[in-house]
Amino acid sequence: MNGNSATLQSRRRAGLRYTILLFSVLALIAGWTAFWKFAAGKAEVAIDGWREREAKAGRIYSCGSESVAGYPFRIEVNCDRPSALFHSSQPPIEVKTDGLMVAAQVYQPGLLISEFHGPLTAGEPGKPPDIAADWKLAQSSVRGTPTAPERVSLVVDQPSVERTEGAARQSLLRAKRIEIHGRIAEGSAADKPAIEIALLLNHATAPTLHQATALPIDADVTAVLRGLNDFSPKPWPARFREMQAADGRIDITKARVQQGDIRATGSGTLWINANGRLEGELRVIVTELDQLLAALGVQQRVQASPSMDRLAGALDRLAPGLGDVARQQAGANISFGINLLGEQTTLEGKRAVALPLRFTDGSAFLGPIPIGSVPALF
Repeated sequence: MNGNSATLQSRRRAGLRYTILLFSVLALIAGWTAFWKFAAGKAEVAIDGWREREAKAGRIYSCGSESVAGYPFRIEVNCDRPSALFHSSQPPIEVKTDGLMVAAQVYQPGLLISEFHGPLTAGEPGKPPDIAADWKLAQSSVRGTPTAPERVSLVVDQPSVERTEGAARQSLLRAKRIEIHGRIAEGSAADKPAIEIALLLNHATAPTLHQATALPIDADVTAVLRGLNDFSPKPWPARFREMQAADGRIDITKARVQQGDIRATGSGTLWINANGRLEGELRVIVTELDQLLAALGVQQRVQASPSMDRLAGALDRLAPGLGDVARQQAGANISFGINLLGEQTTLEGKRAVALPLRFTDGSAFLGPIPIGSVPALF
């Protein structure tokens, strides 16, 4: 009898332990579910806050439909047929893509990671799009809050951008990989921030931009923007105007570009004049200078310049054909002359020349030779 009683009590104790364990598991699940819902709400509030911030800068984002998933460890907001309307552009631009997923970890709702699903189209609202883009993978990350952003990154693998004109298509950009990273390096979003921006290009081509960008380029450029009052929502032209008014500057802390055998590095400081154009100087070290000048079309530009026309005309009057000889010699001697003016050095084990890259009211000069111009920033 005592044995049966002891066995019964043992079973009751075991049953009680299992019951307590079961209720503990259920309570844990209920508590985690409540925490997930709380974190999901925080993430949605953060997403809505970013939308409101962008709307203040004239960028309106919307979804065809929206759903929340990811339980138990992630919060995923899926946006079907997202679109963006950029009122700050003139004319306005409407961008549409197939899908967007924004995710956050339940323990870190302030870090939002987005994945974009192509293809993407862009054009004026109400008109057929004239820009089409696609990619293998496109992701962005945003750390911080809408009122106090800290870091923003965008990474795109194998992007392809084309302009469509009727049935014709023109390639604007192709690359193996593009990365853009931005962070507040000094100050805060509300008080005199210094914004560091890094751009990385891997095997990028842009054949319609310039003849020099028709062949694949690798680039790694880091710049710091100084002179902003704050980082409140506003279009970039307004930010650049603010920098100019505050005598701000753009510090190019690191720049490395490679195209085939051509390699170039540089650093220096630029600023913006009252016309919205760049001023300043970078110290550039470049290998294969003659190849670079040919890629930039410098020889053709000098040979076709008004001063060269006047000289060639005068020489032709002395002896027919002498002007053409002068044009050819002028083009051939540009690289030699710049090499003499520059400082001989080495770059990554190769012979190189150090030269100033100057910007004067947006016009760029490599040493004494004009190589192009940069559009006004506002």
